[in-house]
Amino acid sequence: MEYLSKQRYDELVAELNHLINEVYPKVTEDLAEASAQGDRSDNAGYREARRTQGKTISRIRFLQKVLEYSRVIDPSVLPKDRVCLLSRVEFTNLSTNARMKFQIVSPHEMDLEAGRISLKSPIGAALMGGKVGDVVEAHVPSGTVRLRIESITLDEA
Repeated sequence: MEYLSKQRYDELVAELNHLINEVYPKVTEDLAEASAQGDRSDNAGYREARRTQGKTISRIRFLQKVLEYSRVIDPSVLPKDRVCLLSRVEFTNLSTNARMKFQIVSPHEMDLEAGRISLKSPIGAALMGGKVGDVVEAHVPSGTVRLRIESITLDEA
């Protein structure tokens, strides 16, 4: 079971609908055109159309599975005093005194450039459940880092 924000859930539904209603019919049409050109064994256009069809079908199936096993989170029922999904957490790396701020999201919403880390990442997992003032240890590839939680905010949708 994966939990998604309403915004991300809507984005995935829109992508799925686009693939099913617009992309796949075009791919099928391209495949039929390439197939009509004759010998399939020596037809680069046909092979490319088949690859595109496979990728499109694979993405459609992936999105269907994600949506089937996902639930939209209601931010109003989440705790505001603990780090949880959708929390914006400001924390300090105690070895470097660097302050960072990230939002904890599901793996399907992760985007480091936008300041969103997965709850399954080493830092996200270490922060989960913590309160302001807690010091947590995150086991990252370069070793163990100690992080102090400075603030927790939760956006109400």
